[in-house]
Amino acid sequence: MARKKHEDAGPGDAAGGESGAGSREIVPAEREGERAWQAALRPQTFADYIGQKELIDNLRVSVRAARENGWALDHFLFAGPPGLGKTTLAHVIANELGVNLVVSSGPAIDHKGMLAGLLTQLGERDALFIDEIHRLSPIVEENLYPAMEDFRFDLFIGDGPHAKAMAMQLPRFTLLGATTRMGLLSAPLLDRFGFHWQLRYYDLPDMTAIVQRSARLIGVGIDGAGATEIARRARSTPRIANRLLRRVRDFATVEGNGTIDAKIASSALDRLAVDHAGLDTLDRAYLTIVCERFDGGPVGVEAIAASLSEERGTLEEVVEPFLLQIGFIARTPRGRVATAAAYAHLGLPAPAKAPSGGGPQGRLF
Repeated sequence: MARKKHEDAGPGDAAGGESGAGSREIVPAEREGERAWQAALRPQTFADYIGQKELIDNLRVSVRAARENGWALDHFLFAGPPGLGKTTLAHVIANELGVNLVVSSGPAIDHKGMLAGLLTQLGERDALFIDEIHRLSPIVEENLYPAMEDFRFDLFIGDGPHAKAMAMQLPRFTLLGATTRMGLLSAPLLDRFGFHWQLRYYDLPDMTAIVQRSARLIGVGIDGAGATEIARRARSTPRIANRLLRRVRDFATVEGNGTIDAKIASSALDRLAVDHAGLDTLDRAYLTIVCERFDGGPVGVEAIAASLSEERGTLEEVVEPFLLQIGFIARTPRGRVATAAAYAHLGLPAPAKAPSGGGPQGRLF
């Protein structure tokens, strides 16, 4: 069984919640509570993992080959929006291989010595997981290259002209990277991963199964309709589904008989300002700004951020990915554009220029 040997989470670490500032920022105490909550619900094996079937089937083959032949698993990169299971996959892989997992994040590895400390903790075939790997500093990233390719770490003893280079041999290990912004990764780093796995948003049946599993693990009663209602409003994201489940459980305990059904789930989520499409107050404010103040766009993200008094990063990493996925906005060379589907969701008449919108996730709603 894998053991998590080290965790050094820095600012903006997405392991405990979506990164970004503004109305969705999580204070340290809340972040630690969220980590503990997610860890308790985290699948430990491929058999427990729900969704991402094609990815899981392919990973099973690679992991089984490495385990049965005694070789180190290749370096893998997991990409996708926050909350889809990148960190969970790293833990599952380590558990399936029966190796230790060393965990850190890009912002936390702020100098070469920190990277050396992490690498020296690794044993043969162990795994190192770096979350938000696109935020590694250039110096740290360059020192990671020989470690990934040749399992070697270059050290310099002394200073100035008398400094001597010494190569430290590392055990054969597996680097598992996770990123929400794969476009920010340098080509040399991307090329050193054996494969890039893209996690997709989950469909409604998988989301419903995840809610039912989480409810069972925390000991709260839930019927199929209640699970479906939570799943429908969870933005196709397991982390958000688990968070909403915890809030709905509170309402069911205080105002109901402790069991979550469709009525209590719908009432609780309405009061939490999470609508039937999974949009919250910030999402609706974003759409309202684009549709009403900027006539549907095109408008630059900086102008939207200024109008909302939000960080640009919050909009790009937290708000926009799901709005793009469900077809409520479109990105053009001139800026963001609201679609007819967004106008319909807000109950506004759509201008003739608005694209139709409505992505593959529309079936969720």
